[in-house]
Amino acid sequence: MSEKMMSKKKPAFPVSERLDAYLRHYSRNIEIPIFYEDLLRFQGSVVVYDNNDEDTLWVRVFYSEYDREEIDLSLKKVYSILHSDGGDSIVPYLNVDAVDYCTFGNSKPFRIKVRNILNDNFTYFYVKKTDASRVYGLELEHILSPYNLNFLVYQDTLIEEHIAGIPGDVFIKEMLPECSESEKSQLAKEFVKFNERCMIRLLGDMRSYNYVIVPTHDFDHVVYKIRAIDFDQQSFEGNLKIYRPQFFKENNQMVALIKEKLQANSIDQYKLEERSIVAKRFMSFEDRITELLNIAKEDTISLPEHVETLKSAIYKLTQDIDFKEAPNMGTVLDLALHFVKRNYENVSMRQIIEQRIKL
Repeated sequence: MSEKMMSKKKPAFPVSERLDAYLRHYSRNIEIPIFYEDLLRFQGSVVVYDNNDEDTLWVRVFYSEYDREEIDLSLKKVYSILHSDGGDSIVPYLNVDAVDYCTFGNSKPFRIKVRNILNDNFTYFYVKKTDASRVYGLELEHILSPYNLNFLVYQDTLIEEHIAGIPGDVFIKEMLPECSESEKSQLAKEFVKFNERCMIRLLGDMRSYNYVIVPTHDFDHVVYKIRAIDFDQQSFEGNLKIYRPQFFKENNQMVALIKEKLQANSIDQYKLEERSIVAKRFMSFEDRITELLNIAKEDTISLPEHVETLKSAIYKLTQDIDFKEAPNMGTVLDLALHFVKRNYENVSMRQIIEQRIKL
């Protein structure tokens, strides 16, 4: 079902001059000493297996001695730019433990493991080809979700920080069966909210391996959150179901949890909560997101046939005539977010008027 819903191959869209200027203004566009193409010069590779000896779809790559020295130093400098002040003072204390390459999916990313040699703490970052869809997705996640994101764009190369968490497919297979009943209820709630958030901001393809479960210990219990980790399918597909994680077979067990643990009125309540939270974030960052959406409205980030299909589907859902006239995907995205914001403002104003009448 998932493969049939999705387009077979999504093209990469270039970053426009206006989007590039936006990224520079918000310190997202910074010169880096290495490009994606440089990492493709590897001489060999070996398969990376997980703890159960299963293929992870990543390969560990190796470079010639000459290239390795140059690449290692450049990757350490990228780490400094991404996580510190960009200076060289921390470089002697860093080691590039591994460079992994993934041949699965559209972006074919490199995953870089960097270790602090003084204390053995390590982290990852990713090097990918620049794609405007992914840039819009990352920026919208930073503004509209509960989570901040750190990324850099320079010419045709995109650097993304690692988002820590348990991959959704691993969690569903290995950890969900061991969760308590109250934890399952909480996971059901979070999936409803995650599902709603993805649909509101048109983030597609949230199959279980494209998000992580983040457990946080809070007093005597564990709180679970769900975070997207792949933003390749931001506002591209025409099928509205692509933007609703509930329709992917990989998430069937999460959907089953919702049916088992939540009543219809609770589901509606959590959807309303998420729409309200997104609307509040929109208003808190209104100037910045308006600037971004105005750029998207003049950009090409999808195919004409996808735009026609999606705007018709959203019109049927909202009965908002403006969607019928949308000329491109950026406008559809802009209308969708303003629709949520406007509904929130109308409800809030009605509540204020009702309160005054009571007084």
